[in-house]
Amino acid sequence: MSASDRLLVFALAGACIAGAAGATSWPDALSPRLAHIKDSRTVHLGYREGTLPFSFVDAAGMPVGYTHDLCRAIVATISADLGTTLAIEYVRVTPQDRLVSVMSGTIDFECGTTTITATRRQEVAFSPAVFITGARIAVSRTSGIRGVEGLANRKVAVVGGTTTEAALREVDRLRALHTTIVVAASYEEALALLSSGRVDALVADEVLLRGLLLGSGRQREVRIVGAQLTFEPFGIAYPRGDSALDDVVQRTFRALAQSREILWIYDRWFVRPLPGRPSLDMPMSVQLRRSLELIGLPPD
Repeated sequence: MSASDRLLVFALAGACIAGAAGATSWPDALSPRLAHIKDSRTVHLGYREGTLPFSFVDAAGMPVGYTHDLCRAIVATISADLGTTLAIEYVRVTPQDRLVSVMSGTIDFECGTTTITATRRQEVAFSPAVFITGARIAVSRTSGIRGVEGLANRKVAVVGGTTTEAALREVDRLRALHTTIVVAASYEEALALLSSGRVDALVADEVLLRGLLLGSGRQREVRIVGAQLTFEPFGIAYPRGDSALDDVVQRTFRALAQSREILWIYDRWFVRPLPGRPSLDMPMSVQLRRSLELIGLPPD
């Protein structure tokens, strides 16, 4: 599928979300970005090709996943507020160019697996946390590596442009592990390095490792070891300094939480079987549930 392929999003779902969260006065509240969306009747969503189950390309060539369902809910809110049908144009992004694409206006929302950090908040805005994970180590099942100390004097793959890369370099410095860090352009490339024996380990967010192994069918060849090395809350990135866009995102997430729809979306991608694949079997963490309760999710 080319980046110019479009998907029409109708206002019905957005009307329910906007109605539940309260309406905004349009067009008085339009920011330049929302005005551009209204004029073009198009929203540009950044997608990643291989971060199952958050953002990946299905058998039909369409970007799908957990974060895409959440991004489409935001688009539906905008559509309902504007009272018009909007098209979605997908733009492929990478870990290296995703935030630049948001800041340059190439995309309106980045629907991937971007960690919310104070540094990144100086460049882009973020939705409430959509997932909470942490970096762990993937190794061959025949490897003797059991944790971070086992990385000493080893070759370790990590994807460039990620918070995990920075964290791995810091762990290596603080613990004097003397690892050789091999930077890959993608998770698929990093896994290929591990599978071919060119590196001894791969460090990435645990949920992405699980999705990577499930998608590649290599669960029997590779295992995940050691404690989590980092704390990684994922969010949807969008342009900073746009109060009207902030309002759209916050209203959407409050409505998803208050209606409990976000639990259904989560279960679709992390608990139920995935399209053509088994389930990841990852029930929602206590940390994420408590985070969502702060924006209106009814407690159990």
